Amino acid sequence: MKKEDLLSNDFLKQFTSGEELNDFLKQIQKRGIEKILEGELDSHLGYDKHRKSDNSNARNGFTEKKLRTSLGESKIQVPRDRDASFNPMIVPK
Repeated sequence: MKKEDLLSNDFLKQFTSGEELNDFLKQIQKRGIEKILEGELDSHLGYDKHRKSDNSNARNGFTEKKLRTSLGESKIQVPRDRDASFNPMIVPK
């Protein structure tokens, strides 16, 4: 799906209330932030997820964080590393 598809009349017709649209936008924002965080961790570690590395530091699950935005409050999953040296830029500790 392309970004333009999200702006088509056919796609937008599925929302019957402002609340439904707001919930959808909130989910998009949450997923986007989580993907950016994963990219930041990839960059920090120097390798992509599911790739082999000689680096002793590795992914070590997630922590949950509440995030307040203009769309409301969301709980996001912030990835972490074993050395606890990952400090995300988009959502600081």
